[in-house]
Order: sequence, then C-alpha cells, then structure tokens
Amino acid sequence: MPAPHIPQIRLYQDWLRDTRGLTFDSYEALRQWSIDDLAAFWQSIWDYFDLRSPTPHRAVLDDAQMPGTKWFEGAQFNYAQQVFRHVAPAHAAGFAAVISRNEKGEHRELGWPELRRQVASLALHLQAQGVQPGDRVAAYLPNIPETIVAFLAVVSIGGVWSLCAPDMGTNAVLDRFKQIEPKVLIACDGVRYGGQQFDRTSVVAEMRAALPSVTHLIVHRNLGVDAAAMDALAPWTDWEQANARDDDAVANFEPLWMPFDHPLWIVYSSGTTGLPKPIVHGHGGTVIVGLALKVLHNDIGCSYLLNSWGERFHWYSSTGWVMWNMQAAGLLNGTTCCIYDGNPGGTKDKPDWSTMWRFAADLRVTFFGAGAAFYANCMKAGVDLSQCGDLRSVRALGTTGSPLSAEVQLWGTKQFEAIGTPGMWWSNMSGGTDFAGAFIGGNRELPLVPGEMQCRLLGCAVEAWNEQSQPVIDEVGELVCVRPMPSMPLYFWNDEGSKRLISSYFDTYPGVWRHGDWLKITPAGGCIIYGRSDATINRHGLRMGTSELYSAVEALPEVLDSMVVDLEYLGRESYMPLFVVLRSGMTLDDAMKAKINNAIKTALSPRFIPNEIFQVSEIPRTLSGKKQELPIKKLLLGQPIEKVVNKDAMANPGCLDWYVALASSRREGA
Repeated sequence: MPAPHIPQIRLYQDWLRDTRGLTFDSYEALRQWSIDDLAAFWQSIWDYFDLRSPTPHRAVLDDAQMPGTKWFEGAQFNYAQQVFRHVAPAHAAGFAAVISRNEKGEHRELGWPELRRQVASLALHLQAQGVQPGDRVAAYLPNIPETIVAFLAVVSIGGVWSLCAPDMGTNAVLDRFKQIEPKVLIACDGVRYGGQQFDRTSVVAEMRAALPSVTHLIVHRNLGVDAAAMDALAPWTDWEQANARDDDAVANFEPLWMPFDHPLWIVYSSGTTGLPKPIVHGHGGTVIVGLALKVLHNDIGCSYLLNSWGERFHWYSSTGWVMWNMQAAGLLNGTTCCIYDGNPGGTKDKPDWSTMWRFAADLRVTFFGAGAAFYANCMKAGVDLSQCGDLRSVRALGTTGSPLSAEVQLWGTKQFEAIGTPGMWWSNMSGGTDFAGAFIGGNRELPLVPGEMQCRLLGCAVEAWNEQSQPVIDEVGELVCVRPMPSMPLYFWNDEGSKRLISSYFDTYPGVWRHGDWLKITPAGGCIIYGRSDATINRHGLRMGTSELYSAVEALPEVLDSMVVDLEYLGRESYMPLFVVLRSGMTLDDAMKAKINNAIKTALSPRFIPNEIFQVSEIPRTLSGKKQELPIKKLLLGQPIEKVVNKDAMANPGCLDWYVALASSRREGA
C-alpha cells in the first residue's frame, strides 16, 4: 500500500489524546476547539512537530486582535534550522532532498548533505559581501534546485528573500524589486520554456541598472549563453564559485537564530492594478502554519519515517507563484521534493499534456499537485494516464488556483481507477499568497464530494458572511476569517501606518480579515468557492460567482476556455458578455451559441444567459493562471488599459489587443 498507511491527521489526533487527554467526536469538533482556544491549538502544533528555540516563548499570542497579533514572543527561529535537522536521518535512510527534471530531460538529484553544504557555502559568501539580517536579496531564477539553495542560504543568515520568475518582463520585476531595495541580486542568464531558449542577460542588465541598491550580482549559467552576452553584466560572480566552498567554516555553519517574527520573504499581490503589494511574512509563522497545512491536511509525510516511507512530493509551479514556496516547504518535514522546470503542456507546435504525468511516473511521485486549470487542460486534451508510465505510486492529487469542477475531478478519479488506483483522494484547497497558507482544504478521513473542498482547516476561523455580516451555512457569502493565524502578514514593505494592509483586508469589516472570495459552507462542512467577490455576476437581483457559469460552459467539449464579466456598475443596467475559446477549426455560429446558452440555462438559470458571446483566441490570465475578470471588466467600463492591468504580470499579454479593440468599439457605439 502506498504511504502513508495511517492518515497524518489521525496520528495528530492520537497524539492529542495521549498527551493532552483531548478527544473529539468529529472533525468539526476538533476544528472548533482549534479556533476557540488558539493558544492551546498552536502550542500543540509547536509540540507535535517538536519545533525548537534556544529561548522559551512567553506566550503563544498576545491577543487575538487583527491586524498586529504577536505570536510566540521570546522564541527564536530560523526556517533553515528546521530544514537542516533532517539532513542526517534523511541521508542515512538513502533519500534525496530535491530531485529535478527539465524539458531537455536532464535529471538531477541533490542529496541532503550536499544541500546543506551548498547552502552554507552561499550563506558565507553572502555574509562576506556584507549581507546582514534584514537586508533584502532578490532572485530572478526558474524552478531549479539552485533556487531552493539560494533561498535557504539567504534566510539562514537573516536575509529577506524575494523571488520573481524569469518569464516575467523587466517592468513587472522592477515594479516589485524597486520597492524593497535589495542589496544582492541572484539571477540566471536565461531559461528554456516550451521548447525555446530565452536569453535573459539583457533583462538582468536592465534590472541591475535600475536597482542602485544592488552591490553584488551572482549569475547562474542556466543556459550557458556566450561570453559576449555575459560581459554586459560585469562585474558579476559565477554561481558555481559562490557555492563551491567546502571547508571547516562550511562544516561548522549554523543558521542564525532570529526572533520568531523576523522577516522571511517578501511575496507580491498579482499587481493587476497599481504597484504590487509587497507582503512580508515571518520565519516562525510561515513554518508552523506550513507544517499544519502540508502534513495534517495535505497528508504529506516525512520520507524517512516508516508510516510515510519514500514520500515524494511534487507541486507544479513557476517561481512566480506562491506554490513554489509551498513546494520548497516540503523540506521542512524531511520530504523529498520533486520539481520540474518547463512547460507542462509541451510546445505550441506539439502540445503534450502528458508531460507532467510521465515525469511523475518516472520519479515515482506520491503526492501530485497542480493548478486546477492543469487538470482541466489534461481532460480537454484527452490525456490517457494508462499511456503515461506506471502512475500507481501516486496516492493523492492536490489542486488550487481556481475552483476544480466536479466533471474534471471525476475524470481524474476514473483515469486512476483505470490504472488500478481506485478511490483517488483529492486535496482541493483555497488560500492565498496573502497569508502563505490555506483556509480551506483536505482531510483524508472525510468524505470526498466532487467539486467541493472537504473542510475548513484547523486554526482557521473561516466563515461565510451575508450582507448583514452574519455567518451563514448553505448560502453563498463573503469569505472572512474572524480570528488571527500565525502566517498572516507581518506588514507590507514601506507601508507607513499599515494603511495598505488595512485597506486590503480589514477595511470592509474592521478587525476581520476579508479575503475577497465568495464561499458556501455546506451543512456537512464542505466548502465551495464561487470566484472572486469583486468579479461577481449580479443578474436581475440574483448574485453568483463566475465559477458556476464556467463549470456549465466548459463542460461542453467544444469549449476550451471561457470568461464572463458583468458590467453592472453604480446603477448601470447589467450587460454580461461571455468570451469563449473553441477547439481548433470550430466557429461560433448560431448553433454553437444556442448550445452554450442552453447549457447555462439548464445548469443555472435563464437569467444568466449572456447578452453576447464572443469567440476569442485566448482568455487573459495572470502568471499564476487566474482569469483576469476584474481588469477586463474595468476596461469595458471605460478605464484605460494601462490603468487596469500590468501586462508584464500576465501570462499572455498579447491577447489584450482584441479586448482593447472591443472596449473602443463599445465606447464609439455608446
């Protein structure tokens, strides 16, 4: 039987019974305890995972006010310390720390001792360059082992890490890095994606010129571009030189103990309008919430413990998405991380949505995670998992990024049934970059309903609120969190008086976190996300999130992708256009329009039939794959394109011209 044999959340509940004398009749009773007694719950997580500090904490939390709750004051912590404690036992058991592949098929394994050595070497190099605790180190790197090494090296000496993906344009990166004034820049010379090579040396040169705070540049020769291109970056230090050291200083290196809430990293909002918000999370809060999520709810165990022996964790992500941070967090619990650098769908000339499945089969991945759109693309492309190698090691599938439809989930479950893995468990979750965690997710011991997430997570006082700010069950409401969590932002960088932080999450309901999603909590405790609450459809008094309409439309085999916006605004009459991407060679004729409208009428209501349907080549998406409903809504309401969307923060900015032309024609016809 694939590991783990006993669900991780069951092991935790057994531990609560044996060490605390606590037993619960149901998961909801356990969750209620976890939010009623925050101090007892988060102390139990500290003890269960044997978190360590050279000094004791005075209290688990000072109060439960948001924002500004202080957690574990007096304790000292370091993310890298938690990773390094697994080096000896994981290596003794014969497991690698990181296993990587790329589009060229290059396979690399980074052992735990070598991970530690490289981290120590680079950390000492950074200290020699004058990096002190609190200094920012910016990285422009792809999803490769070197990025994980760089991250751990930076945070091990108290530096503050910030990462952007090399598929992001110069302006998008500078919009982020200029705000934080990094002291060091770690970059690559280029990347390979979708079968093409992209030299990034000119972008790196522009970044360096625009960041006067940078005093040192380290370059990883990821592509190996010619020397002439590298000359434009001088002076720079080669990555191989910076992490080649192997002496007594490296052997004796220990990560610095920092205050529990010392800044760990700076991540960014999507940046669709204005400057992206630079969100600061702390060492201790990120780790303690990450362990509870990854282990108890995603059921990802330690690779060298018998109950989860041989665990191999993969979550497909670029380095521009917070799921990269979650992938790296596998190391916190001694889990082997399997990472892939490249396009999960093959190339434009030869699309291949079996790529990641063959990767998982070759590496014997046990937990396979990806954005919900990935699974939908696989279904639409007709992927047959029986032709992708031996996938019987996969025992769990994870999804996030957007709601996973019941149809896609059932498709995946049937695919695994056909290869001899019945009853596949899906850990569908919803959270955010904002607090580096999840509010809603999985529990291996609860029933699995396709199209739903199983539960609100432990420690998450999440509710759905109606228009009277009252919690409701079996009704769609605003997703709020009424009590603090340790991983909520410490602050936004350079946010005087926390004005941007408060306006982002606490303006609507003072003292209560408003997340910006529509949520329905079922009577059984399951959860359904209905899209962003600021991109709501309001047709003739009926409010609905966009995801329900997508489920109806995208269930049609002819429709590859879709997006809807409702232009009701400040008393305007509702005008709702629907944009669809059809299969190659198909045309949006009257018969196709009727078929789409009938699907909406049948699944939802005649009230949600769109005013117009447009055939488009692409749906605009962010780098993390989210449909850009709100920017297109604002564009069609008359705002200029440069005010509503940052093209450099998009996955497919070339598609915007069509929408701009539509907005122009609407204005001319008004």
